[in-house]
Amino acid sequence: MAETRHTKVLIIGSGPAGYTAGVYASRAMLEPILVQGIEPGGQLTTTTEVENYPGFTEVQGPDLMIKMQEHAQAMGCEIIGDIITDLDLSKRPFTAKGDSGNTYTADAVILATGARAKWLGMESEEKFKGFGVSACATCDGFFYRSQEIVVVGGGNTAVEEALFLTNFASKVTLIHRRDELRAEKILQNRLEKNPKIETLWFNQLDEVYGTDAPLGVEGVKVKNVKTGEITDIPCKGVFIAIGHAPASELVKDTLDTHMGGYVVTKPGTTQTSVPGVFAAGDLTDHIYRQAVTSAGMGCMAALDAERFLAEQDD
Repeated sequence: MAETRHTKVLIIGSGPAGYTAGVYASRAMLEPILVQGIEPGGQLTTTTEVENYPGFTEVQGPDLMIKMQEHAQAMGCEIIGDIITDLDLSKRPFTAKGDSGNTYTADAVILATGARAKWLGMESEEKFKGFGVSACATCDGFFYRSQEIVVVGGGNTAVEEALFLTNFASKVTLIHRRDELRAEKILQNRLEKNPKIETLWFNQLDEVYGTDAPLGVEGVKVKNVKTGEITDIPCKGVFIAIGHAPASELVKDTLDTHMGGYVVTKPGTTQTSVPGVFAAGDLTDHIYRQAVTSAGMGCMAALDAERFLAEQDD
């Protein structure tokens, strides 16, 4: 039976930003409701070892997110497994509609919807998506034991995926359109030392090909960006690792955005262009994009929301 729930603070999203906002909003006695969204736990649930979160020399991404969720719940945050499909920010209380049919009204909203993997937008990529083409090595790497794999990209995501995939693959070919990587030096060093990884410079993915019945990848054609020469690389899996785009679909027409959809916040705060609406984490951050900075912004958003609500009561 569909119902309407009211809360002082509605938190939308459940990565480090959302759960940390839940902890702080709960401690401020705001009795927040957190709606987890399409990917409970966010991007960290699709990574393996996390080595750069303070307090953990090494922790599995999904385990870290479970701990954060449990922490928020222990503080009193109500966590709901629903997906917000519509958000009306035109008047207070704000109104959010869930995929479940439930409606949530709130005096303040904290947006922590994060970011999602980017795709190249190729027809052949779309055809084999889920059948050999993936954007998540930790989700799908297991399926390519002793197989040859291709990774596309040149940043941290691509190098991390390539390194992780060597746990399963017989060979990983990293395709990058430039002649140097953007990844952190420590990751580049690991890549260079790994005998299973070969880097193909100045190339970009031109086509993914394979079988139709059953649907499956057999290889890729890559194009040299300088000479135009096409090279054929046999492989069973193709991992697209070209970064992420902010998940701002809910608010792209109501809040100020920039840099391809990132929500704009006032400098030094999490305030958006609508009073009472706050944004934190990868939804707003096109520079750092780290779990620890997202958690910090989740804290800021809860404190900003608390101050906002206190001012309304004056």
